[in-house]
Amino acid sequence: MGKLRSVLAAAVMLVSVQIFAQQVTLSGRVKLVSGEKQADFQHAGGVVVWLTPLDSHTPMKPFHTGPLRLVQHNKSFEPHLLVVPVGAVVEFPNRDPFFHNVFSLFEGKRFDLGLYEAGSSRYVSFDRPGVSYIFCNIHAEMSAVVIALDTPYYSISSAKGEVVIPDVPVGKYAMHLWYETALPETLKTLTREINVTEASSTLGVLQVPAERLASAHKNKYGMDYEPSEPNSPGYNNP
Repeated sequence: MGKLRSVLAAAVMLVSVQIFAQQVTLSGRVKLVSGEKQADFQHAGGVVVWLTPLDSHTPMKPFHTGPLRLVQHNKSFEPHLLVVPVGAVVEFPNRDPFFHNVFSLFEGKRFDLGLYEAGSSRYVSFDRPGVSYIFCNIHAEMSAVVIALDTPYYSISSAKGEVVIPDVPVGKYAMHLWYETALPETLKTLTREINVTEASSTLGVLQVPAERLASAHKNKYGMDYEPSEPNSPGYNNP
């Protein structure tokens, strides 16, 4: 019995090594389009492309990310777009000399961090896949997006629209795309199945609609923002 287990373990290891050896670096280019007209956008960055394995035996490599942090500075979030693995804890430090109130009531993760002062931090666990649109309840101009993925095979397009997804095991995947000004129903139509083989290395040209301008959002109570008061302790120096 012990010998059989050893043989089975060796076989599983050999198969895993072979699968990992069959990896492809996929590349493509995003092209933003406006309506029926294919506009030549000078900046095609910020499009997220990710691959969800359709085969349960597809190996999952470590999820490489930078600092999992959305900094509040100069009445903005830095960075504006952050992709994290499901289950990641993201820090929200306040580096402005006044109060912030960070919240999200949309899709991926609903939370309200309440009012907190300069120099302090709050933390959020993004424990489910999805897109979270994040705002400040004091400063209407502040917004950010956190996308929690359950796959490490993703890319964020560069300003030139270039996407690169390295070390993708051969197999079948569902390819998803997200762009901030594309309507959710449109993004669903862009999802398609792809077959990654050792002979395939390109995703081709991915056309993504840029359909709308960022619209004014409500505060966490579903109401319009009050006009800013420069002398308010919640807006400037406490």
